[in-house]
Amino acid sequence: MTTVTTSTTVTNETTVTGPNSEAILTSELAVVDDARRVIPLSAVHNFRDLGGYRIADGRTIAWGRLFRADGLQRLTSDDLGVLDALGVRTVIDLRTGQELDEHGRFPVEKYPADFHHLPIIDATWMRDEVPDFPDDEGGSIDFLVWAYRDMLERGGDRFAMALHLLTLPGAAPAVFHCAAGKDRTGILAALILGALGVSEEAIIADYALTGAAMDRMRAWVLANHPEMASQMGETPSFMLAAHPDAIRQILTDLIAEHGSIRGYVSSIGVGTAELAELADALTP
Repeated sequence: MTTVTTSTTVTNETTVTGPNSEAILTSELAVVDDARRVIPLSAVHNFRDLGGYRIADGRTIAWGRLFRADGLQRLTSDDLGVLDALGVRTVIDLRTGQELDEHGRFPVEKYPADFHHLPIIDATWMRDEVPDFPDDEGGSIDFLVWAYRDMLERGGDRFAMALHLLTLPGAAPAVFHCAAGKDRTGILAALILGALGVSEEAIIADYALTGAAMDRMRAWVLANHPEMASQMGETPSFMLAAHPDAIRQILTDLIAEHGSIRGYVSSIGVGTAELAELADALTP
C-alpha cells in the first residue's frame, strides 16, 4: 500500500494519509475510468489494461504493459489483430484443465505468444459443493468471500508462479485470464496491484469494473449463444456477481494476517527482489 505523510514519505502500505490524501485518492480513483482501461473486442468482454495506477515508490504502471481478461479462447481474427497491435507476448491461462478441454485455449497457432496454463484451482465449484447462500446481494458477497478465501488457501503457490512468470525478461506486454475475468483473474490482479503498492480503494474500484463487463458478456451470450445463455440462466446470480465489498473483505483479511498485501505475497514465496523486477517491468 502507499502511505503519503506530510513529509511525503512513501512506504509499502496501501493507506493514503496527510493533507493531500484526498486529492491523491481522487486522482487514483479517476484513473480507474480512464478511456484506455477497457479494450473493446468483439467476443471477449472483460479485457482491461492495468496501466495508470500509482505504485508505492511513486512511479505509475505504464499503459499497455499488463492486461487482465476473460476467456481468450473466444478471440476472433479481428480480436487477434487488436492483440497484435498491443504487442502481447505472454498469455497466462488461470482456468482448469477441464475448462481448456471443453472450451479451448488461446489460439497460439494463429498468434504465437508464450502461453502458460496455470490453473489456480483444480476444479471449478459445483453447485452442490458450495455452502448455502441466499440468492441476493448479501449472499453474493458471502459466496465470493468464501470462494476467494478457498482460492487463496488452495492456489497460493500458483498465484506465486503467475507473479514469477510476469517478472521474466521480455514477458510484457502480458495478459492473464480465466473464464469471466472475474474471480481468479480478479484475485491475481488484486495481489499484483496490492504487492506493488497501489491504493486499496483503487484496487477495489478496478475490481468493480467487472460488473459492467458481466453485463456485456450476458448481452453477447444472449445474442450469439442461446445454449450458453441457458446455462447462465440456471446459475445462481450470486455466482455471477462481482461485488466490491467481497474484494474489500479479502484485502482486509490479508492485511490483518500478513500486515500488507506485499506481506501475503512474500508468504507464498515472492520476495522483494522479484517484486522490484515486476515494478521495473511494468513502469516507464
